[in-house]
Amino acid sequence: MARKTWNTLTRGVDRGARATFRVLRRPAVWIPLLFVIAVGVGLAWGAWKNLCADCPSVAQIHTWEPEQTSKVFDRHGTLIAEIGTQARTLTSIESLPAHVPQAFIAVEDRRFYNHGGVDVRGLSRAVGGAVFTFSLSGAGGSTITQQLARNMFIQSIGFDRSVARKLRELQVAFELERAYTKDQILEAYMNQINLGVGVWGIHTASRHFFGKTPQELTPAEAATLAAVANNPRRYSPFLNPDRSEARRNLVLDLMARERFMTREEARRWKDTPLPEGRGEMAEEVGGYAVQMVRDQTMARWPGQVNVAGLHIHTTLDLDIQRAAERAMSAGFDRVENYPGFRHPKYAEYADRSGGLPETNSPYVQGALISLDPSTGAIRAIIGGRDINHSKFNRATQARRQAGSSFKTIVYAAAMASGIPASRIITDGPVVRRQADGSEWRPQNFDRTFEGDMTLRHAFRRSINTVAIKLADEEVGLETVAQTARRLGITTDMPRVPSIAIGAADVLMIQMAEAYSAIVNEGNRISPHLIVRVESPDGAVLWEPSYAPSRVLDADVARLTLNLLEEAGNRGTGANGMRNVGALPAEIPAAGKTGTTNDNTDVWFIGATPDLQTTVWFGMDRPARIANNATGGALAAPVFGEFMRYVYYGYGEDNGGGETAILPKPQPWPMNGLTSREVDSQTGLLASEWCPSERRYVEWYIAGTEPSEVCDESTRSRFPSRWW
Repeated sequence: MARKTWNTLTRGVDRGARATFRVLRRPAVWIPLLFVIAVGVGLAWGAWKNLCADCPSVAQIHTWEPEQTSKVFDRHGTLIAEIGTQARTLTSIESLPAHVPQAFIAVEDRRFYNHGGVDVRGLSRAVGGAVFTFSLSGAGGSTITQQLARNMFIQSIGFDRSVARKLRELQVAFELERAYTKDQILEAYMNQINLGVGVWGIHTASRHFFGKTPQELTPAEAATLAAVANNPRRYSPFLNPDRSEARRNLVLDLMARERFMTREEARRWKDTPLPEGRGEMAEEVGGYAVQMVRDQTMARWPGQVNVAGLHIHTTLDLDIQRAAERAMSAGFDRVENYPGFRHPKYAEYADRSGGLPETNSPYVQGALISLDPSTGAIRAIIGGRDINHSKFNRATQARRQAGSSFKTIVYAAAMASGIPASRIITDGPVVRRQADGSEWRPQNFDRTFEGDMTLRHAFRRSINTVAIKLADEEVGLETVAQTARRLGITTDMPRVPSIAIGAADVLMIQMAEAYSAIVNEGNRISPHLIVRVESPDGAVLWEPSYAPSRVLDADVARLTLNLLEEAGNRGTGANGMRNVGALPAEIPAAGKTGTTNDNTDVWFIGATPDLQTTVWFGMDRPARIANNATGGALAAPVFGEFMRYVYYGYGEDNGGGETAILPKPQPWPMNGLTSREVDSQTGLLASEWCPSERRYVEWYIAGTEPSEVCDESTRSRFPSRWW
């Protein structure tokens, strides 16, 4: 009975199938049906393609380059800083120990090398989970290739949880698999992923979490990074150490499951403690130098510096920069603790991240620039006290009165005019009628007058009246202004007597350039920071040249430098440089102080044979620093301390362990100059007919030596002085 029933049913089905087949064979039926199928397939294909209409093109995928920060290096090739929005340094997979990529494979995509961009089993499991929970949240299932796709093209794929986003991700993943090898995809993934705020790729993450390169990572550290990659905030060892440790240990177990290590090795690595604080290798130094580099390169390559991964090689010396910052830090403390200082102190604002006026800081500011005078290369630069409060670079942008530090240019103009340093000028009252009819009556710092004196003595003592008379009556104001311009000072220089004592506003970097020309035997070279710029693959994109120009005769420069040596070692800067700054006498050094009216600006511009250094302190809005604040008391010690660090290291009393940065230099030669023993009261050749205690050795440019002998045998022995 059952068999009969089954046969009856079968015959019914066969008759139905044959009837259906006969119907489908009719053109009137199968042609429209085929058309409907074709339309359906076309619509589906069109929907698939249209779904990713704004996805990257095949060409974009094949030519994609990751965003890289541009790297700034010092003159020895040491990384100073990175410029860009995504701190990323590319690392090749070949350079990594095997356990680093294995950690990511174990936890993110165990079948990475066996699929074509999509792991069917993983995707099926994710789809099942989504159906069961009625949610895409936590569905997972993305392979490393899919994760790379959305990290590469965030704008067109995105991170939203939707079916459409997942399908766009699949399309790009398939194309990535066709365009690149598996190792290339894995390498790009490790370089592209985000592992924290501002932390992109494993190189930056290695530095951030462990203070080492990815090539130095241990299996436990590699597992930590692989754990963080899943959710950088949730699994950060700094923010959530317990969760981070649990997931790291999971990664180690998965590595053991995949036989990347034994279970015993995984157990041992689990005992490794997590990092407790940032391990960033590059300390934050040279902020104003980096800002200068950023400004210069962005002007040349707009929009590229933040993403193109340029390698910018600079003249900066990190060791010298650190020494400068250390000396300036002590200098700021010295200023704030100076008797009579009543301005707000930096400590009151130190914790602020911003909100302060860029060019009107409430606390005292300062700047330093140190150059190699023979090349113009900037070895250290500090443009302010805290770049996080103000990016205004006072070393390059602020216009300030130079005070007595400008006298060096007046004396250089005099030496170039054939006036010897033994010329006698009277230190006495100066009265000049001004344009408004009033009288200008400048004073010396101590408000006294000393009478007749040599230019050498007047320069050493920084006598204002002698500098004014020398500029206005002997050399000429026009000659002084033109000499300043030749030396590199391009700011406005009014032809008035007060320029002789530094009343004109100048740029600090231009004063440094002028002094460097004097130290460099009259050859001026523009101060500069960039040596060359390279592409990520090492091709040189820009290599500026800096040619010297002769602006002073070499003998004039040597004689002016000799005056600076005396001013630095026996004059107004001596105590600050040699005693407070503790620079040993065996280091040849020269320099000139500068203090402006009402003690608003204090300067010291000094040099050794290796470095020319300019130091300044003042309030952004000119105001008295303190009563009796001077360049000798506040700026000269910074120079002395800075040079001591450079030539001796920091010493046991200052932390110990550090060695000298530069070898001790030899004294400056006096080649080309002649010397004579002269009388300090008359400027004439010394003789037995004048007091022996007034004798000293003077240096001369050939042809400017005195020929007359000092003879007081026939006249009063009282010195010629102003009374």
